Amino acid sequence: MPEDCFQVILLPHRFLHVLPLHALPLGDGSCLLNRFPQGVRYAPSCQLLQVTQNRERLPFQSLWAVQNPTEDLDYADLEVSAIQSTFLSARILTGREATKTALMTSQDLTQAHCAHFACHGIFNLESPLESSLLLAQEESDKPSQQDRLLLGEIFDLDLSQCSLVTLSACETGLTDFTVLSDEYVGLPSGFLYAGSPCLVSSLWAVSDVSTAIFMSRFYENLQSQIPVAIALNQAQCWLRDATGNDLNQWTEEKQLLLSATLKMSLRRRFAQEQPFRSPYYWAAFCAIGQ
Repeated sequence: MPEDCFQVILLPHRFLHVLPLHALPLGDGSCLLNRFPQGVRYAPSCQLLQVTQNRERLPFQSLWAVQNPTEDLDYADLEVSAIQSTFLSARILTGREATKTALMTSQDLTQAHCAHFACHGIFNLESPLESSLLLAQEESDKPSQQDRLLLGEIFDLDLSQCSLVTLSACETGLTDFTVLSDEYVGLPSGFLYAGSPCLVSSLWAVSDVSTAIFMSRFYENLQSQIPVAIALNQAQCWLRDATGNDLNQWTEEKQLLLSATLKMSLRRRFAQEQPFRSPYYWAAFCAIGQ
């Protein structure tokens, strides 16, 4: 590997799409993302990489977000609240307000610089186009598909003004690795085709507490106008290496509005030396695209 190479773009083949290659351990005890200070990022295909490279990245000034539509993610409210504070303006669809009808008719989504989904995600291996993000149930007498934003519908969104889509949900980075084509079908491809140059997604069912902390730090990094891949990798290294004392101090500095239950939960978690050292907590998220 050339010593003057500071960035790497990975286009995994088949089953490699489900592995956090950026977390691969190196001989010196570090991992791959430590080797590249200008970021490790991914692309579903060469064609999509070329498309995203030519898109303009607008400043991160306005946020559009889906917040805990199924109302069962204990830390999603904390996550979005912390993220919201880093933007000049924000439109948040909270809880039962976050229906598919509200999403599909929202003018704020088409104008936002950043779209953030703090919700559940499902990858359907048997039928990838039915992979989805779970939204709030529409008020209806009959069950319907209205509580899911399907991949097939994501392709039709207009995200030409959106510099970044973040899927703070489970399994949102998975693709159909059973095909031999270099065009892999998955949620990342859908959002990139819809117009966004960059996306952050996950490879497995992530911890909601570590994700809330991680995402807050990631968006803090973005305000320095650094590339998404670098902001993501820096947040991953920070979460991995942070001690319990570091996290307590960070929480106090952020002045997060925590309930008594959340404070007690975090206090127990931060009593450990390095609470989120395991790759399980930080390696799931990947920067895809520009």
